[in-house]
Amino acid sequence: MAAFVRISGPPNSNFLVGYPGISATLPRVEGKVEIRPGVGISAAVNVSLVTISLQRRESINPTAESMIRSSLSSARKDITDIVGKEMLLFRCPPGQAHEEVLCMDLPFVIFIPYGRGGEEIARRVPPASLSLDKRTAETYYELVVTVQQGHQDQRKYAFPVPISRYDTLSTFGMYNRPESAERVSDHLVTLGISLPRWSYGPLDPVSVYIKLSPNPDWLSKAKRVTIQSITVGIDEEIVYNHEGDEPKRNVKTLAKHQQSVGVKMPEAGYFTNLGLVFPARELRDNEGVLPRARKEFPMHAVTGFTTTGTLYKIEYYLTVKAKMSAARDIILRQPIVVCPYDHAGCKEEMEAIEQAAKDAQHISQDNPMLPAAVILRNKDPAGYRTLGLAYNPKTNSRKLLIE
Repeated sequence: MAAFVRISGPPNSNFLVGYPGISATLPRVEGKVEIRPGVGISAAVNVSLVTISLQRRESINPTAESMIRSSLSSARKDITDIVGKEMLLFRCPPGQAHEEVLCMDLPFVIFIPYGRGGEEIARRVPPASLSLDKRTAETYYELVVTVQQGHQDQRKYAFPVPISRYDTLSTFGMYNRPESAERVSDHLVTLGISLPRWSYGPLDPVSVYIKLSPNPDWLSKAKRVTIQSITVGIDEEIVYNHEGDEPKRNVKTLAKHQQSVGVKMPEAGYFTNLGLVFPARELRDNEGVLPRARKEFPMHAVTGFTTTGTLYKIEYYLTVKAKMSAARDIILRQPIVVCPYDHAGCKEEMEAIEQAAKDAQHISQDNPMLPAAVILRNKDPAGYRTLGLAYNPKTNSRKLLIE
């Protein structure tokens, strides 16, 4: 008889505990696997082995944006990886094919890697759950429970777990330090930019300080240069198969702002401050209703964010272009980080992250102090009582227990 299997998380919380990407919070998946009879409540099921693992499924299809090409080519690639380690929850005693079980609750905890990784792929922080438009790139996670029932085939039960990353929050100090860069054109003009911060979320203001300065050694020539316009834009670059032999790049401009200037290059240089708003995706439909979220993915107000998987990576650049006459145009691309949450949302998370870090101080990865497993076997004297039944051996009948 097939068993009924489900997973329940800790009381009043999700499976996912802690904040992936922040090592101090010991990110982990907690819960218990519940196994019950598939039919009725007192028909015992045979159980030989129970394991659980957190699996990451990743897939790409770079041609999905073109309907004609995607129907003609099977360019979708898929991989499946185990995150952390597979955990053995139950195994029947040696020499026994199976155990007859009425009820089984098996607690588990799977720690999510949070190391820098380097060459050790197993220690890398797993990328966040993400699904791009038309499923050109997708990453999602499942808790997979494997149950062996005697001589029957192994059965697998999958339960989706959405995972977010919190190491790109715009409130972290490392993203709030100014970043600057320079680019020279024809040895005549230098374009310099400065960003006060470089992590942004949906509807966050993006401000950039721009300086165009002449080369003092070629001042007479540099003064003849006319600054026609300055353009600021945000580019999204998706690289498919970035670790493979044939990487495919797809660059898309998300937002752009152009300022007409039309002045000759001053001797002291030209300074300006330009800004734009990071674009956000409208989550509600035409009637103002939020669509039902897919279980595998959190709902974000951006289509994508900075992330690196095995089959793809998404990067963002702030592009500044100075269009000039009597000198070549200058284009400068500065990498920025895109976070799924806006600045206000990041601020709200900070207090909870601090609390999660305090809670994690009392947890040992080697011995996480799980509750004891509850296993009621068919011959346990208190087995039927736990199920709320009374057994009468004289009539070989079972009735509801009234205490």
